[in-house]
Amino acid sequence: MTHSLKEISPIAVKICGLTSISDIKLAASIGARYAGFVFFEKSPRALTFELGRKLALEAPIGLAKVALVVDAEFSYLDELTSKVPIDMIQLHGSESPKLVHEIKMRYGLPVMKAVGISSESDLDKVKSFCEVCDQILFDAKPASRHALPGGNGVQFDWSILSNRSWSKPWMLAGGLNASNVQTAVKLTNAKQLDLSSSVELSPGIKDATKMKNFMQALDNCNFGN
Repeated sequence: MTHSLKEISPIAVKICGLTSISDIKLAASIGARYAGFVFFEKSPRALTFELGRKLALEAPIGLAKVALVVDAEFSYLDELTSKVPIDMIQLHGSESPKLVHEIKMRYGLPVMKAVGISSESDLDKVKSFCEVCDQILFDAKPASRHALPGGNGVQFDWSILSNRSWSKPWMLAGGLNASNVQTAVKLTNAKQLDLSSSVELSPGIKDATKMKNFMQALDNCNFGN
């Protein structure tokens, strides 16, 4: 029997890189609260505006639709927001706090800013982003050989986030899977998790078994300790 994560766990899950209606419905059925749509042409999970609109319109009520962009021009964002009904913009590039604020004001949508982490010093910039965005996403900083800013299935040292707090809600990303999610939650006390490549058969094609196994592992977390 399918159950809703929101009924049994304080952790919200985002499934990113969705490319089909069936995967969107699967994400909703297992209790995900966010659906991530990638609008970055270098990604194998990239959507056209036409497909993005089709998927967004099929998303069940209660599943927040997040558009991931990377250093996008305003002209691109203008077209994206006019064609695709989204609930949040995720900025996954080198956007400055000033630009984050401008995007939030221009489109009137909540903005999530991704921050790449490889060492504690990477946290220095978080405070300035918290002043202008609605949420922060902590992801592994990609190695130079990676063309993609995220979705690489790479984790960072989660202990960097231990015993820390910020003024805005935040999400943990980077190599999360059924085998390590309990450790990740224990070390970081994350209340939101972002999945992509770890629950795929191939880039953009989600694996129902991996998704369900992840949710089961999350269900098994002892949130009282």
